[in-house]
Amino acid sequence: MAETKPFFHRISRGALWLAYGLTVAWFLGVCAQFYLPGKGFTYLIMFGDRDAAHFVPELRALNHYEIPNSIGYDAAYYAQIAMHPRLGDPSLREAIDSLPYRARRILFSWTASLLAFGDPARALHIYAVQNIVCWLLLAALLLRWFPANSWENFFRWAGVLLSFGLCFSVRGALVDGPSLLLIACGVALAEAGRPWWSAVVLGISGLGKETNVLAGAALAPTDSTRPTWWRALARMAVVVLPLVAWLITLQGWLGNAFDQGYRNFAPPFVAYFGKWREILAGFGAGHDAWAERGSLLLVIALSTQLVFFAVRPRWQDTWWRVGAAYAVLMAVIGEAVWEGYPGAASRVLLPLALAFNIVVPRGRRWWPVLLLGNLTVLLTPGALQPPEKASYEVQGPRTLRIADATGHAVGIDFDDRWYGGERSRLEYWRWSRGSATLTLHNPHPFPVVANVSFTVRVQGNRSLAVRAGETEVWRGQFTPRERKDVRLSAVRLAPGDTRWRFETNEPPVHPENDDPRELAFSVRNLRIELLDQATGR
Repeated sequence: MAETKPFFHRISRGALWLAYGLTVAWFLGVCAQFYLPGKGFTYLIMFGDRDAAHFVPELRALNHYEIPNSIGYDAAYYAQIAMHPRLGDPSLREAIDSLPYRARRILFSWTASLLAFGDPARALHIYAVQNIVCWLLLAALLLRWFPANSWENFFRWAGVLLSFGLCFSVRGALVDGPSLLLIACGVALAEAGRPWWSAVVLGISGLGKETNVLAGAALAPTDSTRPTWWRALARMAVVVLPLVAWLITLQGWLGNAFDQGYRNFAPPFVAYFGKWREILAGFGAGHDAWAERGSLLLVIALSTQLVFFAVRPRWQDTWWRVGAAYAVLMAVIGEAVWEGYPGAASRVLLPLALAFNIVVPRGRRWWPVLLLGNLTVLLTPGALQPPEKASYEVQGPRTLRIADATGHAVGIDFDDRWYGGERSRLEYWRWSRGSATLTLHNPHPFPVVANVSFTVRVQGNRSLAVRAGETEVWRGQFTPRERKDVRLSAVRLAPGDTRWRFETNEPPVHPENDDPRELAFSVRNLRIELLDQATGR
């Protein structure tokens, strides 16, 4: 009997570590789905195609993902600064909505550029995945406060890492996630008795986002002696000095560096109660119920965190001071931070969420508070929706991929005889339900020469031919589940549409697995490699 307790204790610890490990594995699995063949992780940066004409030349020359009919989102500007860090260049001012405002948050553009050794293409891809790397580093650092010795610690650890704000920072390649990592590092140094190093790290973090300097509250004095106050003030000066020096530099260089952003701040609680009115009005008007519920969960979670710090002061606690500083920030953030679904406040106030999970006392009676303060975890699956499954890839110079006159790109449409796109970690494909057609679009006023390659896999015994009009461009004979690689060289794509008909005389069949569909053949890893403008007629 003496061995029973240690044995079950080992089982419990093993289950805990498994839960931690599975959480990280799940996160990495989700992130892997954001990879697009030929475009890397640029889906995360959220470039908008409506702004493509203004992109810096280095970006226009690269194959990357653009959101259709969109102006994009914030990371599109920071990524371009990473690719083209010469702030005085007129092309950068044209590409960025407000260069002085965006350049204030230069840190993570600089890190991407430095890690890329100045190569714009590498800088783009490094910037896209910085949040993923920072999430993993933060997951390891948080074990300092949430070690794998209780399920309550696991819940708090996961509550931070899977919060909507942090996961949306990953989804949008934003500055909030890396900022939280630096803040956690700075506070850990303060707790470890290294306040000057803490001040240095928190000062550097201010170049990533201005509100990061609020974490300097971790260095506030805890007694009233004069030497303590002087040392604390000196450390606070170290925290704010890099940001102040950078703002002064930008003001002289670009002007307007002290702009606070449109509607980013408001009198205390004015925008907060405005968010409540927006939510209630949305319910009353019959708006999207899920959007209103999501906003409601966000406000309840943040309100719980705010009230906790307000009613339970613990000035001697380092993380309480940090949380209190961001609770004050919550009171004065403006409409632009609260509006929309569920609102940028979830990202802006991430340090408040981390401090909340660390400071809330352990024990069953605090579980209701802990649960209410972490409600945004329920919204995270919506923040991490992967891109639509890729069905083809276009490679080649941008001048061939996209027509300058219209902004339209070379692409492919599949008729209704094809099923939707599917993808694994190694390949992507579409199954057909029989003979089917795909249409290749050339938006240029001139013909283009391209190599077209794909792999064919079939169900059953069948023959398959590919025709362009009356011309047969390829034919193959297959046994069940056989695969053949096809490469068509120097294909001429005329201006407009080129239709390819995939013809098979055999009917579709039900596969041997549990797939309920009738399948004939699949086209896999379809690639168009654009070579040059065709000559002649």
